[in-house]
Amino acid sequence: MTDDDAQLLEHGRLLAEAVVDALPGWVERCVRLRCTGAGVDYDTDVADATRRAGVACVADVGAAVSELLATDPDEQTTTPLALIRSAVVHPGAVLVAAGVPPVDRDDFARRSFPDDVYDLSPATVADLDPGLHELAITWGAARAWVHRRRHGGGE
Repeated sequence: MTDDDAQLLEHGRLLAEAVVDALPGWVERCVRLRCTGAGVDYDTDVADATRRAGVACVADVGAAVSELLATDPDEQTTTPLALIRSAVVHPGAVLVAAGVPPVDRDDFARRSFPDDVYDLSPATVADLDPGLHELAITWGAARAWVHRRRHGGGE
């Protein structure tokens, strides 16, 4: 393993840890936002369901992001953001159970994220948590460097 490969793995580990840490809070913010917008009480039952959804989101999406970022970049078939976007099923399930109606979405959102009826899909990792932005940029730059080193690039 080269130093560049080791640095990429370390940047990936840091990003994955931060994503795992951010997911439960993001699930809660999503549920609170849509409940408030729909006039649905964020009561004890909804709060309990939200906490369980946050745990499930970490087990599902957090684990997938961690696995992806520990995988050799030549073997990666998706991106951290794509995996993070799949997390919408967790707050979405809580919102459905709480009786929150779907929100109006534009054509792009309906086409791009057909299953996200609450319009929760993050546009960037910073939408999950602003602290993820720099970590994701650093990881992406390290990944691009490793790819270029391995496969060449125009100079």
